[in-house]
Amino acid sequence: MKSVVKVSKTVEGAIKEALEELQVSRNDVEIVVLEEPSKGLFGLIGTKDAAVKVTVINDPVEIAENFLSKMLMCMNVRANVSVKREGSQLYIEIVDIDSSDMGIVIGKRGNTLDAMQYLVSLSVNKNRQDYIKVLIDVMGYRKKREDTLIKLANKMAEKSRSIRKPVKLEPMNPYERRIIHSALQNVSGVTTYSEGEEPYRRVVIQAK
Repeated sequence: MKSVVKVSKTVEGAIKEALEELQVSRNDVEIVVLEEPSKGLFGLIGTKDAAVKVTVINDPVEIAENFLSKMLMCMNVRANVSVKREGSQLYIEIVDIDSSDMGIVIGKRGNTLDAMQYLVSLSVNKNRQDYIKVLIDVMGYRKKREDTLIKLANKMAEKSRSIRKPVKLEPMNPYERRIIHSALQNVSGVTTYSEGEEPYRRVVIQAK
């Protein structure tokens, strides 16, 4: 477990410095006050700063990395995992993977990757008070898929305007449906909505 000792004018100041260095939230650590601050004689002589030891006991980065690495091992996929935390989000990239294994990890329209993301999220957020959003990608797949969906959205919007009838897209997961809705929200002449039940829910593009 990672730990640091910080010294500051106040206990809270020392804790804040420790959390910033460890890049975790207060709920992820155990705090031991080693020294209480004191002003000393006349508030000048013998002044002591506060000292605290902060130990990480619930590191979401470590949990995500270990869980996903074991999952890939069980899938017989050789790859490395890179995890970066930014505030309340974890950005996870699967790297150093053979092209022959990418299809296994991604699955049909990203279904396997989405399932892995969901399981890692469950593991990371187990017994947590502050929810952390988990995003997993492999070799830039999600960006490529997003670009493909945006092109599809614009093409089908043009078709809907041309035939003056609604155009129904293939079933998509919530993440991909949001991309379609977002891509067309400011496009004149069309509106979008979703219909159906999961996992067959789809976007409909309707000419105005």
